[in-house]
Amino acid sequence: MDGDDAKPREDAIGKEKGYERLGKLNQVYLAIISRYKDYIEDKESISVAELPILITPKDRLVARLADDIRNSFAQYDYESDFKEASMRAFSFVRDKVDDVALPLQFWLSVEEVLTFMVGDTMDKNILLCSVLISLGNPSAKVLAVVKDNAQRILVYYELAGRLQVFELDKGAREFGSFEELKKHISVDDDSTAYEFNDKMYVDIS
Repeated sequence: MDGDDAKPREDAIGKEKGYERLGKLNQVYLAIISRYKDYIEDKESISVAELPILITPKDRLVARLADDIRNSFAQYDYESDFKEASMRAFSFVRDKVDDVALPLQFWLSVEEVLTFMVGDTMDKNILLCSVLISLGNPSAKVLAVVKDNAQRILVYYELAGRLQVFELDKGAREFGSFEELKKHISVDDDSTAYEFNDKMYVDIS
C-alpha cells in the first residue's frame, strides 16, 4: 500500500473508533441518568411561580448575543431598529439552536442553551425572551397555554401599541391587543395559561 494512501485510511479508522467510543460513553451516561431520573427531577423541580428566575437578560452570553445583534446594524437605534433586531433574535433561536428532548425534566439555563446550542421548546422560548429584554424591551414575556394535554408556548412583546408574537414552529405575527392574542391561541375555560418574564408571573386563564 502506498504510504500516502495509508495515512488517510488510518485517520478514518481512528475517527470511526472515536465515534464508537463516544457512542458507548453516551449509552453509559444515559443509563446513569435513567437510574437517577427521579432524584434528578426532584432536585430540578420548580413551581410555575418560580419561572421568572429562568429569564436572565443580564447573563453574559445573552448580553453578548444582544450586542452582536445590535452591532449587525450600521447604527443601531432602538426606536427604529428594535423590531428588526427582535426578528433577528427570533431567527437565531429558531434556526441555530437545535431541538433536543431530554429523557427527564431538566431545566437548562440560558447560558447552557447558548453554550451547547440545544434546548427544548421552553428552553428556547426562555432564551428568546431573555434576549429581547437584553435588547431593551422589558415587556417581553413567555406565554404558555396548556389544553387537552398539549402545550403551546410563544414569546411576545409590546411595541407602539401592538403585540409582536413569535412561535418557533409558526413564525412571527402581530396583534392589536392581548384579547386578540388570547382568542388566537384559544385561551378559554378549558385551558390553563400563564405568562412570565424576569420580573413577573401571572395566571391569565
